[in-house]
Amino acid sequence: MIKVGILGMAHGHVFSYGGEWAAHPDKYGVEIVGAWDHDAERLKNDAPKLNAKPFESAEALLASGIDAVVISSETAYHAELAEKAAAAKKDIILYKPMALTMAEADRIVDAVNKNGVRFTMGWQMRVDPQNIKMKELIDTGALGKVTLYRRRHALGTQTWANFENTWHVDPKMNRDIFADDSSHPINMMQWIFGMPETVSCEISTMVNPKIKNDNAVALFRYANGLICEISCCFTCVASEITTEIYCENGSIQQYFGDNPGARLPRVPGMEGLKWYKEGDKDWTPSGIPSPASHGQRLKDQAGPLADFLKGGAPGCTAEEGRDTLRLVLACYLSAREGRRVSVWDDGVYNI
Repeated sequence: MIKVGILGMAHGHVFSYGGEWAAHPDKYGVEIVGAWDHDAERLKNDAPKLNAKPFESAEALLASGIDAVVISSETAYHAELAEKAAAAKKDIILYKPMALTMAEADRIVDAVNKNGVRFTMGWQMRVDPQNIKMKELIDTGALGKVTLYRRRHALGTQTWANFENTWHVDPKMNRDIFADDSSHPINMMQWIFGMPETVSCEISTMVNPKIKNDNAVALFRYANGLICEISCCFTCVASEITTEIYCENGSIQQYFGDNPGARLPRVPGMEGLKWYKEGDKDWTPSGIPSPASHGQRLKDQAGPLADFLKGGAPGCTAEEGRDTLRLVLACYLSAREGRRVSVWDDGVYNI
């Protein structure tokens, strides 16, 4: 049984996959031993949700005999907590986004490598069965060369009561909603295609001035000419299609792949992932069910993350997580300067 401690309980996703571990420890081989949070009231209220013993300090939790940690604090504390966990020789699951700045991300990578601990980022999109199938179709060349990739990622933040007063949109704790949630589809793109060369991005605040940067479109260009469009609408209440992949010999379409897409009623029997190959008479259904809710996708991380804790390969290494942050910050650099920029521009260290 792998013994796990929770460092920070700010990010609510931990109660999805962590809730699965707490409810079914024998199924996953994971036991949540304890938790710590800098906010004592939050710790008192939330630790029982994971059957976790509250600890008065991160150091005390790290010294309690645990094997690994999940870091799900506010992003501003990620580097400090990762350094402490790595120094204590604990394996690390770090929830997204990796850090606020490139300098903080460098600290995390250095701590992981210096101490030789196992590390993974907790990206839901990398373990989603439909996303894995899309990557397989691309990697095998089943539909030929990919010529255009589009991923629409959305949230209806303007409908969430009091969201403007949460840490998610506090510049000191998490930068803003674009930094937070664009990292999901950008990491998915990076996972499928690797690192692009350039990005051109526009970012706007459209609804609530307290929820900054709630809409954006980023165009990433690869060395082979591939263009990937990442559209982030965090003022979206309803949607269906989330991913479009156009290839020289066919197309791939995915529906219901984010929060607004998963929460509404669907046409009975509608396929969540399908593809068409030139010459075929009809679309080919994947047969992979779309989860009934976005919350189910978060719960479904429990298995893959448990597999990592038991010795499996990381879903996303520290270096890959740092590169995702580089891509996100390059979007800000492009928008600020009004031009296409190299994703390797060192200007990202000043964002």
